[in-house]
Amino acid sequence: MHKLLGWYRDFRPFVPMDGRSFLYSKIYMKGMLDMQEKLKNLKKLAEEQIKSAGNLEEVEKLRVDLLGKKGELTKILKEMGKLSADEKPIIGKLGNEIREMITEGIAEKKESIKSAMLEKKLEMEKIDVTMPGKEFKVGKKHIISKMVDEVTEIFMGMGFSIAEGPEIETVRNNFDALNAPKDHPSRDMTDTFYITEDILLRTQTSPVQVRTMEEAVKNNDLPLKIIVPGRCFRSDSPDATHSPMFHQIEVLVVGKDITFTEFKGTMETFVKKLFGPDTKTKFRPHNFPFTEPSAEIDVSCFKCGGAGCPVCKGEGWIEILGAGMVHPNVLRNCGIDPEVYSGFAAGMGVERLGMLKYGIDDIRLMFENDVRFLDQF
Repeated sequence: MHKLLGWYRDFRPFVPMDGRSFLYSKIYMKGMLDMQEKLKNLKKLAEEQIKSAGNLEEVEKLRVDLLGKKGELTKILKEMGKLSADEKPIIGKLGNEIREMITEGIAEKKESIKSAMLEKKLEMEKIDVTMPGKEFKVGKKHIISKMVDEVTEIFMGMGFSIAEGPEIETVRNNFDALNAPKDHPSRDMTDTFYITEDILLRTQTSPVQVRTMEEAVKNNDLPLKIIVPGRCFRSDSPDATHSPMFHQIEVLVVGKDITFTEFKGTMETFVKKLFGPDTKTKFRPHNFPFTEPSAEIDVSCFKCGGAGCPVCKGEGWIEILGAGMVHPNVLRNCGIDPEVYSGFAAGMGVERLGMLKYGIDDIRLMFENDVRFLDQF
């Protein structure tokens, strides 16, 4: 075996002590020098590639290519088996130094890329406190729901409760029990959506009166004070004042000794709470099959105060609902003795109330879901 006289860091040639063939030593020297050259080239290449890597994926791929089990450094170091025992430590030390250099370079590059990414993210998320705040659209009640709630709250404040019923009704509840004549125009197919001869889409919320009164008689639960909000349907062509689907609120009071004075006082209280305390009311005689006497209720124009304007068509008054004392035949049809009980009823269109209160000139606007319109209320 060779014994080294000396070794310099720049890998100068060495002279064997035992005087063996210089050619033999030169062969070993050449193998070691080749590995040194490969390691130096790998170091240079690694420095360049680490420096040029642009993202974490590239850096990780570089680590595998250089230091992995099948990496370039591993391939070079596998050739150490050809070296002498004295040469192996020299190449091993150089290999470890290069491995450490590459490892540290990759770690530093990763930290550099992560720092740059964080800085970029923070820059994008930076808030300019001098900029105006961003306005977020917040949902709110539709004008129809708003009117239903407002009317309902007024009557509940006067001791009324809410009653509900089906939108698909019988002809009996919608017409017969409410004292509507067989030849009444509202029964025509041009006015009413019939499903069968005996079943229809209710044209008013009044059928709930019938159901509630019959249930009250059955359960011995008189007197009654109810309001009935809900959807109704009529065979109307849509225009500025008509819609095939609309909302109505029914008012019903049944009890002993209910008088027209109570009816008038209740309606006047409702009007003042809805349109303002200075609003005046006028009861005009009318004819409805389900009430007797009947009246249409007008209110002083809340736009002009009664002086006359386009809203009230120059008359100073606006009609808002139909009402009257419950017809004795309606009470009988529901099993209530009209000699003992009396009552009053009223029906109002929710859309009409909204149109009058807010100065809306076309009912179709309420159903088109135009946010520009709905945001006004």
